[in-house]
Amino acid sequence: MSASINFSGQAQTQRLCFRALGGNGIILNSLPSKISCQLKQNTSKIEHHGISIRSLAKCKPSTLVPSASDDSIEIVPFSASNTIREFYACINEKNLKRLETYISDDCCFEDCSFPKPFQGKKEVMQLLEQLVTSMGQNVKFSVEQVCEGDEFTAGINWHLEWKGRQVPFTRGCSFYECSLEGETLLIKKARVVIESPIKPGGIVLTLLKNLTSLSDDFPKATEWLLNSPHVISTFLLKAYTIFLAPFVMPILAGYINMWNFFARLLGLAFNILINILKIFSK
Repeated sequence: MSASINFSGQAQTQRLCFRALGGNGIILNSLPSKISCQLKQNTSKIEHHGISIRSLAKCKPSTLVPSASDDSIEIVPFSASNTIREFYACINEKNLKRLETYISDDCCFEDCSFPKPFQGKKEVMQLLEQLVTSMGQNVKFSVEQVCEGDEFTAGINWHLEWKGRQVPFTRGCSFYECSLEGETLLIKKARVVIESPIKPGGIVLTLLKNLTSLSDDFPKATEWLLNSPHVISTFLLKAYTIFLAPFVMPILAGYINMWNFFARLLGLAFNILINILKIFSK
């Protein structure tokens, strides 16, 4: 048996084909992957041969998916929140091949822990591969809340867990902008903000108050600095190189060498202990 269902208000006529199986069960034979619709009514149903199709009020690219019942099919729009949830599920599953399918070729991934954003699919995948490797086998992302906005945008709160237990100082929030490329919703832009382990508290507000006071007293100098932020970093780098580097670098090198010595000594003692335990365990 085949059934043809026509939607009024569409630019092109869409057709659904079904094949009956035995009794009342209906199996999908083929489905269109995308339907764009403009309907005046918020909810409308078409009853035909036991098939119910629910329409959406907004005009958004959609896909057809089976509902919980055997004889119902729902038109589900492309959702940025669903894409982001699948994105984190792939990270937790260490599925890099599938994870790559959610990244746009011109993706811009801005992680506030890094000095500059990652541009392009290649750089973003290198970052995600390092992330998956660093998480090991027991650390997972736990998605707390996902808020979806307009134009395929979504915000998410998350934290890391080790065997179901939350890891301290790993809370974060991310903002994603997706784009529809063909019949797939891909991540085009991302910004990630991670909780800082340093909690300065009221010191930040005091510094902010002092900075704003200076900015108000010297508005022209403030505008010049804001228009040329690289000048400040260049000046501080030169001052460090001239005045501090000759004293700091030897101290830092000695500190690193000292810790390397203690690490080697601890490793040697650990190996000796293991060999002793092996002798007594025989």
